[in-house]
Amino acid sequence: MRSRSPSPRAVGQPNQVEEPYNRARHNPFFDGLLRLDDQNRSPPTVDFQAIHGSRNISRTTSDIGNTLTRKGQVPFSDDSVLKPFEGAKFGKTASFAFANVQSAFSFDLRTLNEPAIEANDHKHGRVNGLASATSGKSFRVNRRKENLSTVSLPQSAASFYSGDSPQFEIVASCPSIYRLNLFLKATKDEVNAGVPEKFLHVVMAEDIADVGSIVSTITYAFYLNETQKCDQLCTVPVINMKRSDINSQAELKWLLDSCQIDQSSLIFVDEIDLSYYDLFGSLKIVLLNGHKLPAKQEGLKEAVVEIFNCKQGESVYPWVKSVTVTEDSSCCTVVAEKFSLILPEILAGPGFSRLLLAAILLDSTNLCGSQCSIKDKYMATLLIHGAGRLGCNGLYQLLRYKMYDVSDLKVGDILRKDFKKWTRVGKPEGPGARTSQIGMSSIGMPIAQLLQHENTSAREVRNFQQMEKLRLLMVVSGYYDSKRNFKREILVAAESVELMKNLLFFFDSCASQLPLKAIHQSGLGAEMQAFEIDNVTSRKTIERLLEEFGGTSKG
Repeated sequence: MRSRSPSPRAVGQPNQVEEPYNRARHNPFFDGLLRLDDQNRSPPTVDFQAIHGSRNISRTTSDIGNTLTRKGQVPFSDDSVLKPFEGAKFGKTASFAFANVQSAFSFDLRTLNEPAIEANDHKHGRVNGLASATSGKSFRVNRRKENLSTVSLPQSAASFYSGDSPQFEIVASCPSIYRLNLFLKATKDEVNAGVPEKFLHVVMAEDIADVGSIVSTITYAFYLNETQKCDQLCTVPVINMKRSDINSQAELKWLLDSCQIDQSSLIFVDEIDLSYYDLFGSLKIVLLNGHKLPAKQEGLKEAVVEIFNCKQGESVYPWVKSVTVTEDSSCCTVVAEKFSLILPEILAGPGFSRLLLAAILLDSTNLCGSQCSIKDKYMATLLIHGAGRLGCNGLYQLLRYKMYDVSDLKVGDILRKDFKKWTRVGKPEGPGARTSQIGMSSIGMPIAQLLQHENTSAREVRNFQQMEKLRLLMVVSGYYDSKRNFKREILVAAESVELMKNLLFFFDSCASQLPLKAIHQSGLGAEMQAFEIDNVTSRKTIERLLEEFGGTSKG
């Protein structure tokens, strides 16, 4: 048995007897937590207003409890500490998301309601539920809107104690998000006023409505505004998509909501006339994630002054002097690196870190994709506190679940989630050439399930085709059946019966590349037909065949 060396105090004092170790908490710091008030055994409550106004809110749990007792307020009882949710009585799985806050306060949720919390926010000078930068950290109790029990989240201590889908969560304020929301609101106010006596400094990405492009647009514009203090520039992030299209991006809406981004202050491309500012020479564009503007915005190319995160070897506009070239890294990784070097305090906010981390995880396929770089992994590690109780894997799984969950979407939103459209010029017919608008939507469900999504699904498909002004719409379905076999199906909607006949004739000539088998679906009509593809055919192959048909069809 290993002998224990005497302590310095014990040397020369052989008669001193070491005091026995006692596990009981007799320390006065714990008196406030363990003292039982025999006069009042009712479940304790907390005065939010008193706590918010106190300067001692940042102290430890024990100190807070002792302070409340000294001031004559209702003390915390033994039961409130060891069984914090016994008095709340809201079911087995209902709990808070942040365990460290549970130990600090014990709430009686029956006395709380959302209007009261909103009124308290307004009283203490918050904007959209966010505490001001001078009021310190604050917390809000929110009722969860979604059920996460169906999401395959990795196991964690929080899920063990709180359940996979808590009914309530405590959301902490984030000073970084508060500053970001102030910036977004101020820039939108300036745009609404016409940006007087300033250049409109627009930050926008390619017209790809994914999380990475939108998050990098918002955060890089914020970075430029914080670092380039120029009174003659009005730096504005412009989301290169229609505002209505955000309804089809469930993962994006969830991310913006969870990070407390003020979506009403965001500016979408259909809400601002960039050509007006370009006409008067007051437009400057920072282009993200590409080397050229989309074809529909090519007329604004002379206003481009900076290209950020383009690939090595891509040809850029010759007059652009500021070009940032990266190697296989997410654009948000490069943005996060700039913040870490110049404004590291911004990354300390969990909401801001979650915004960047989510985009990096999706761009790099949870840091496991072929395009993932060492810098992606490094920055994801730096931003890991933004994942919260979910962890990186849990955050990625939740975003992927939201990406493919279409239960709350309409048919038009499902078709718009992954949609592309192009124009092809056909052979001359008379004096001019006929142009054809062709569109392709990719979905992750069987065609039969899409047509059963709503009572009028077939009509909604036709309405989507007419809204996008398409002569031909092809819905490409890819999914796994009950036996885990991959299946590929297509739904074709043509403008006329003659066009449908021409398309079927073209498919017959390409039977070796696209072997089709008709699927009977009632109520489609002669201008809409469904097919199953016998062999696994990639979407790239289907897209190439559509382009060939669009360039030769006379229908």
